[in-house]
This record gives sequence, C-alpha cells and structure tokens, in this order.
Amino acid sequence: MRKIQYTFVALVLSVAADSYGLEPVKDSTDIYMARAANRGFSKLDLNKDGLYKPEENPDQWRKFKRHDKNKDGALDLEEFKSIPLKYIDSPGKQIRNVIFKKVANRPVYLDFYFPDVDDSTEKPVVLYTHGGGWAAGSKQGAGNASFNVVHKALLKQGFCVASVDYRLVKADAGTAMRDCVIDSKDALRFLSAHREALGIDPMKIYTFGDSAGGHLAQMVLLSPPDTLTGDPELAQFPYKTVAGVSWYGPCDFENPQLFNHDDRENFRDRFGPRIMGSDTGPTDKPERYREMSPVNYLTKVSPPLLMIQGDKDTTIPVKQAYRMQEALKTVAAPVEILIIKNAGHNWRSVDAPIEPSRNEIVKSTIDSFVKHNK
Repeated sequence: MRKIQYTFVALVLSVAADSYGLEPVKDSTDIYMARAANRGFSKLDLNKDGLYKPEENPDQWRKFKRHDKNKDGALDLEEFKSIPLKYIDSPGKQIRNVIFKKVANRPVYLDFYFPDVDDSTEKPVVLYTHGGGWAAGSKQGAGNASFNVVHKALLKQGFCVASVDYRLVKADAGTAMRDCVIDSKDALRFLSAHREALGIDPMKIYTFGDSAGGHLAQMVLLSPPDTLTGDPELAQFPYKTVAGVSWYGPCDFENPQLFNHDDRENFRDRFGPRIMGSDTGPTDKPERYREMSPVNYLTKVSPPLLMIQGDKDTTIPVKQAYRMQEALKTVAAPVEILIIKNAGHNWRSVDAPIEPSRNEIVKSTIDSFVKHNK
C-alpha cells in the first residue's frame, strides 16, 4: 500500500512542477544510488583494481564486510551498490533523493519526510544540514543516532523534515563554504515553489544541524532569505525562518584564534581554503570571512537560536559560544546558549560523563522547535 502511496505523491508533484518550469518533486533514487556508490567505492578502492579489500581501509571494512555476498574477502562495485542507505525511520510518506536543482549539469539532492499524520496543508518544515567539515557527510545523516531520534519526534509533532545534500567543498571544483549555504537556501526556495503540492507553509521554516551543519543552520536561520542566491529560477520563491538549533557549530570565522581549544597564542587558519575556494561572491578575504560568520547577522528581530556547545570540544571550541555571548551584549538578539560540561565533539564524553546528558540535549532540541511552533 505504501509503495502505491509514494508513487501517487510523486506523480502529483511532478505535474505541479511543470507550471513552475523547475525540477519536479520526484524520487530519483536510481540516479542517486549510482552516483553515491561510484563515489564511495572509488575512495575505498585505493589501487583501482575494481575490488575493495580489507587492507585498503580496515576501519571501514568492519562496517562493510557483511555485504561481501560471495565471501571472497573483498567487495566489488555491484556488492557495494547493494548496501542500503540510511533514512529517518518514520511511518509517514517520504520522497527520497529529490533533485532540486542542477549545477553544471550535476544534480543536487534532498530527502523530504511528511509528518506521521499528514492532516494539514500549512505544515512547518525543519531543514536538516549534516556535519562533516563542509567537505564530507551526506543527507543520510538525518537518520543516524540522535538525529533520527530528534527527527522522528518532530515528525510526530506535525513537522515535515527536509535533509539536504549540499555540494561538498572541493577546491578543484571551485566550491566552498558559501556554496554549501547557497544550496541549503535553494533547497528551501525549491520547497517554497512546491508549497501547495507539499502542503507546507514556507513562512514556517526551522533549521537544525551539527558541526559544519550547525554553522549552516545558523547561516540559513539568520541571513536574509533573499541573500546568497544560487539558481536564478529558485530565487523568486520566498521563505521565512522561525527558529533554529545548532549543535557544536561555529559562528565566527573572522578571528581564527577562536578555533584554538586552549589559550596558546600560536594558531592556524584551519578553514581558510574552505571559505575562500568558491569562484562566486566576495573575493576579498575579510569580506568573505565576514559573510560566512553567522554572528554578523544578529539583530534584535532575528529568529530565535538555541546554540549548544561542548566545553571540551577541540574541533569547534566552546570559544565560539562565548563569542556569541559577547555579541549579545551589543545586539539583544533572541539567542539561548547551552554549554555541555565534559563534552567533546559529537557529544563525546571527556574525563567524565557529559552534563546535561545526550538524552537531555535531544529533549531540549525537540522542545525548542515545539515551543516556537505557534
């Protein structure tokens, strides 16, 4: 029955797209799976002999070895293609691997999840932006561990969830951090274009992400919707952000010393190439760093942000949260900051159990969205 339901939704949305002249809202899993498998396999098959062997990447082999169907101690591309992707575990309708735009003929994807009970034509939408240093990760992160718990709870509360596969940073491809932001915002513009068919209210957009995705969640939440445009056809479709949650995401790149986890004077600009690599936008380094720093978009009327940081995080130090606190002395923006004791990156415990606990972090995240869904 569900297969029929998915097909019907895809057909309806494909027809609706024609009137906009945009990409339709339809499942493109075959295309996505082929591209994802080829890309992933090429990274594992180091000697390019068409086989991924344990010695080429022992850590990953422990995860993938159960898919060695012929038991020859290696994976070929066809076996690798058979590995299922992770999605949010929910009973509602899902439209997976939707191509929402193309850049130089390369598709950019998102997954769209309807609430468990889809009885509204003005549903709010949570946009999830995955972590991975802007250079790794995928939209499948929405279905992993604590993110799956958060998203399942929001789907039960009547939210839709969209997980975006923004372009990853690649210096040789001319993509950088601002392209990740643009793609994330274009995903919302695409959903806005299809608002009637999806039954959503594009004026009720929420953002959520972790690490690099936490930065993107802040950028999408705080920067004006008509800025950082990408696809010219999508630029005409408006949206409005209501509230957001950032897990251990940075807010300021202008002072690289904020990325030191201790008080050493020596530091390096860790993210410079990821910020400056784009062939669009400001070419002046200070201006580009300023553009990519969410703290600079704070105003008294900014949408509420819950920023959660670990006090022992060496990847995105707690100094980033303190920087936001300092900014709030000048701009009385609606930002709440929650510091997690003994927490490293990804809420790993350091020296002692984290406090509040992971379960409490998840609950605070869910509660924040529900509270602002008026």
